[in-house]
Amino acid sequence: MYKAELTSGYRVKILRHYYSLTKPGIVFGNSITALAGGLLATKGSLDFPLLSITLVGLGLIVAAGCVLNNFLDRLSDQLMPRTRRRPLAIKAISEKRALYFGFVLLFLGGSILAFFTNLLATCIALIGFVIYVLFYSLLKHKTVYGTEIGSIAGAVPPVAGYCAISHSFDFAAFLLFAIVICWQMPHFFAIAMYRIEEYRAASIPVLPIVRGAEATKIQMLVYVAGFVVLISLLTAFGFVGYCYLVVASFLALMWLKLAIQGFRTDKDKVWARKMFQRSLLVIIGLCIMIAVDRV
Repeated sequence: MYKAELTSGYRVKILRHYYSLTKPGIVFGNSITALAGGLLATKGSLDFPLLSITLVGLGLIVAAGCVLNNFLDRLSDQLMPRTRRRPLAIKAISEKRALYFGFVLLFLGGSILAFFTNLLATCIALIGFVIYVLFYSLLKHKTVYGTEIGSIAGAVPPVAGYCAISHSFDFAAFLLFAIVICWQMPHFFAIAMYRIEEYRAASIPVLPIVRGAEATKIQMLVYVAGFVVLISLLTAFGFVGYCYLVVASFLALMWLKLAIQGFRTDKDKVWARKMFQRSLLVIIGLCIMIAVDRV
């Protein structure tokens, strides 16, 4: 009896490690933006089964990218307090098994999208995977532009979700892509600022380390201002209604106000954490309003 319980407990622990490898928070966040993209593309009645299977396929591809990112970051993860307990960093799962797991998820996700949606959405999702795994995961240790590269990959899920429903890449898809990039840049710069010691310990050349807090704040302000402008274009071109515009603009302007306040504080880490938390509220509010006020 005791041996059986021990074996069962060990299996549960291993499953938790595999689950952790997929970075569930990232999968969930990307699924939210993909859902918003899919809903924006709906004209008339909602094809719920198609939207659901799209989210499953995209979620599996994002999870695959996270697993392979964990594999590539396994050594640097050991140097950062928030990542040093990841399964590959502590060798809880073998590197070979992690690779198999990642490629199985990629195959399943790609197959689901190819079979149930369309070639355009599938190719866009796979391009995002390649950018995240082959470019971002490798180049973030070598160049300060790693955040920009990662933001491109992070802006792919809403576009793939949109194209899976619409079967086309149009101006609305482009706006989604640009909006999410402008959201991600200050979001990740904020993380880099309040976790700067960890990135320095792992020798990752993020902007606050390479060019300092002031230069980072300027770029954050520029991207947030661009975000404010871009979200209004969804209404200007008739993709969403005015309720969306009012709520989304209010959230974005509050974020912009906080970005400006960053130049009047010397408590950069406290401010950066607030910017990060505000960014989550902004993107969730934006996605909700796209869902409820799409035209």
